[in-house]
Amino acid sequence: MRRDSIVRRIRITYFFLFIIGAFFIARLFFIQVIHGQSYREMANQQYISPSSHYFDRGIIHFKKKDGQLISAATIKTGYLLAINPKLIENAEDIYEKISIITAIDKELFLKSVSKKDDPYEEIKHRLNEDEAKRIQKLGINGVGIHSETWRYYPAQNLASSVLGFVGYNGDKLEGRYGLEKYYESILKRGGGGNLKINSFAETIIDIKNLVGNNSQEGDIILTIDPEVQTFLENNLNELLKKYDAQLAGGIIIEPKTGKILAMAAKPDFDPNNYAEIKNLSFFLNPNVQNTFEMGSIMKALTLAAGLDLNKITPQSTYRDEGFVILNNKRIENYDSKGRGLVDMQTVLNKSLNTGAVFVMQQIGKENFYNYILNYGLGEKTGIDLPDEVSGLISNLKSDREVEYATASFGQGIAVTPIEMACALSALANGGLLMKPYIIDEIRSEDGVSRKKIEPIEKRRVLKQETSEEISRMLVKVTDEALVNGAYKMDHYTIAAKTGTAQMHKEDQKGYYENEYIHSFFGYAPAFDARFLILLYLVKPQGVAYASHSLTEPFINILKFLLNYYQVPPDR
Repeated sequence: MRRDSIVRRIRITYFFLFIIGAFFIARLFFIQVIHGQSYREMANQQYISPSSHYFDRGIIHFKKKDGQLISAATIKTGYLLAINPKLIENAEDIYEKISIITAIDKELFLKSVSKKDDPYEEIKHRLNEDEAKRIQKLGINGVGIHSETWRYYPAQNLASSVLGFVGYNGDKLEGRYGLEKYYESILKRGGGGNLKINSFAETIIDIKNLVGNNSQEGDIILTIDPEVQTFLENNLNELLKKYDAQLAGGIIIEPKTGKILAMAAKPDFDPNNYAEIKNLSFFLNPNVQNTFEMGSIMKALTLAAGLDLNKITPQSTYRDEGFVILNNKRIENYDSKGRGLVDMQTVLNKSLNTGAVFVMQQIGKENFYNYILNYGLGEKTGIDLPDEVSGLISNLKSDREVEYATASFGQGIAVTPIEMACALSALANGGLLMKPYIIDEIRSEDGVSRKKIEPIEKRRVLKQETSEEISRMLVKVTDEALVNGAYKMDHYTIAAKTGTAQMHKEDQKGYYENEYIHSFFGYAPAFDARFLILLYLVKPQGVAYASHSLTEPFINILKFLLNYYQVPPDR
């Protein structure tokens, strides 16, 4: 009996030893294989060195249509040059020798050498391997080379207003602006304290951390396709230069899902060199952080509301005098001309302000306001980007009819481009307001997928048949009215509408006489929309209307998308 008990205890002991051994083997595999590169970089550091020399952070990836991941933000390894002023002799001679290998600031070098009570002064960061080896070979007493890592953006300016950057907030290095800020808790990785302890020692000592790792750290994969993003940005750059505009922006979204395929604004910045930017507004993402009075693209939403309530049909008519007067305010068509008896299709084709006002009056102020709210205008979309603002629709709390009238054609209320893109997507997707998203997947640090982002339907805004009807009307706009039908495509239906609106005076009442915002939206194929494109141009010079400035870039982008995604023709 006693022998059986001893055997049983031995077996239990062996079992636990086996479990512990298997655990440590798995842990070593994780360290050496899964994160071998990271730990090798740490090994390049001194056993104890200033923690600021070693920086680690989750990777941000673009995702191509075939699933291939392309680094948008990663970690780069290099070297820094530091000196011990106490050991430096003949500073001028040393400066000359080093400056032949790499350019260094002479004033900084000599000033650092003069600090004889300081044993450590950093002279230059981000040396490449060749420079580091050549300086080491000089064998200069008091001159040291240390490895370091830093945040690196391989695509430079691409999607910079979306990505943001990593920079110092006080003495803390963290995500600033964009996704780097929004997903700080996911992207940041261990560290802390002023000294770095050998990682293998940490592995052996911190048994509690090994057994129960609740880390939320990892990598993120964007919905943004770098090919699509590049094409959009190239077109925006051309627009900015051609029309000497203050700002050019655009969003490409999947109407059915809310997935963002591309989002950009120009001018922007290179996050690798963010410190060189003097105008801090470049760091903001105007697609989610700025509001604009978007102009006549709003008419599509107004007419859709009228169709949805059965207050109008495409054949409904009114008499256009070229103007209306409400609350002693005169509202005119863009050309001040009246066109007599016209139908709703003509309202869209000719972009008649008086027609939009007529539809609003048929709907009624209260119903119109409710549709504005249902479209999501005036509320944050919930997109996974920081510091999103909501549209400004407080004018619609007025009892004056004129406020609703101007809102019907996109003046008097200001919305973010992402709000407008989501609202317009409801016209394209059967009447649903979708939550926009820019992250496709979050992966844990060990590479195992932790969270796949799925589309979220916020609410139904329009009936299915309303979506189809307004799409038919917008296709006619493209086929018949947009630059006289010059951009009609034989094999694809395109629903589109332009907008040109006066710029509101900042902190003042009224509008500038000669400053405008141009806008353009369109989706295709119109009755099974794969993507919706929203473009806008702030204060363009030398061009009067959005139909002249934005039609061609819209068509260029659309043709690229149809070809890139191999979308089959629908007519």
